[in-house]
Formats: sequence, C-alpha cells, structure tokens
Amino acid sequence: MSPHSTVYYRADFGMNISKVPGKNTNHKVFVYALSTCVWCKMTKQYLKDNAIEFEFVDVDLTSENDKDKIRKHIQDLGGSLSYPTIIVDDKKVITGFRKDLLKKELEL
Repeated sequence: MSPHSTVYYRADFGMNISKVPGKNTNHKVFVYALSTCVWCKMTKQYLKDNAIEFEFVDVDLTSENDKDKIRKHIQDLGGSLSYPTIIVDDKKVITGFRKDLLKKELEL
C-alpha cells in the first residue's frame, strides 16, 4: 500500500477499503485488484499519475466471504472476474489495464 493512501472500513461493503487521494475528484473510481498483479499496479499508478482520487481493495487479501461479495458485485455490474476491474461512477466497468478507456471515461 502506498504511504499516501488511507485504509478505512466501509460498513456498506463490509470490508477494509484503501483510499488514494487525488486532485481530480470528478468521478467516483473504485478498483478491484490483486496485490501481486502487475496490471493492477500499473492501473493504480496510472490513476495516481493523473491525480485521480480512487478507492481500491486487493481482493486476494480479503476473506472468502468478502471475495464472494466482490464477485457478486462485479457480476451484477456486468463485469467479468478479471483483474484489475475498475468501476467508474458505480456504472461503467473497465476490465484490465486499458489506458484508452480510462482516459475516455475519466475525461483526461
């Protein structure tokens, strides 16, 4: 975890979520990642480099119960179980490290 991110418990989701501050708060951005995934790390770095405020959870570090909630949440939004999965404004799902789609959705 970055020294600039904070961890807090989000009661509505029932797990610890990390928040990375950024100057660009135009969109709500949430990242489901794996702690060992290079593409996930690149996605987080891309968001940081563009000063995008975002929240994330490293799915592999969560409980089995939380993993089930995460899988259901991603599937309910129409996404596939692949990482990283980025959710913009609680509706747009981007799977994988896709600079082109991130740039478009985040209006960079």
